[in-house]
Amino acid sequence: MRDKIVAGNWKMNNDLAQTEDLLGNIKNELKPKEGVRVIVAPPFTNLYHAFESLRDRPVDVAAQNMNENKSGAFTGEVSAQMLTSIGVKTVILGHSERRAIYKETDELLAKKVDAALENEMEVIFCVGEELHERKAEKHFDVVRTQLEKGLFHLSAAQWEKVIIAYEPVWAIGTGETASPEQAQEMHAFIRKTISEKYGQQVADEVSILYGGSVKPDNAQEIFAKEDVDGGLIGGASLKAGDFLAIVNAF
Repeated sequence: MRDKIVAGNWKMNNDLAQTEDLLGNIKNELKPKEGVRVIVAPPFTNLYHAFESLRDRPVDVAAQNMNENKSGAFTGEVSAQMLTSIGVKTVILGHSERRAIYKETDELLAKKVDAALENEMEVIFCVGEELHERKAEKHFDVVRTQLEKGLFHLSAAQWEKVIIAYEPVWAIGTGETASPEQAQEMHAFIRKTISEKYGQQVADEVSILYGGSVKPDNAQEIFAKEDVDGGLIGGASLKAGDFLAIVNAF
């Protein structure tokens, strides 16, 4: 049975004091739920602190990005080996902001995926369409291409370390949310696309998260859909009460 997952992407928010406060509230208020994984993704500067702080709690720590190279003259970058050396075993790759703002291509992301898996890391791989692509009814084509170019060079066995996060880009930070039916439609399409390449067993075991303005008041309805296995949470993950309410939506 595939994991149910709620992952909080903090983006470029929270200094050390704010991190300590947020993690403290999460630790104090979290009521572990069987079969539900909880993940937080602080900025690089607070990853080790988060890992140490959560060492005795059922909360995993993820990085928001990483470089595809092992080491070298890449100023400001962080490698998979650096992350694993401080206990971080999960990384978010292909977030829409990385694709749009930093021009990360599908080809680059495939290299990052390989680097992560070579270091036995787990990958949360983001896919999703922009508003103009949905209006042009190209959203399925966009997501299929992102999957094929970013992940379909992997072996079936490597998919054990892959989580998919579907982000309708038009519903991130806009207050807009894809309807539960729209989310289910795309999640089912993603699973079907994976099954066509790797078979139904692999597809059925992949957790697919929804990442578009999930909040405490809509999480339960979204998570109730058959192919929605949780959420990649942005703004709501910065408030412990909201984040834990989403965890409790399962």
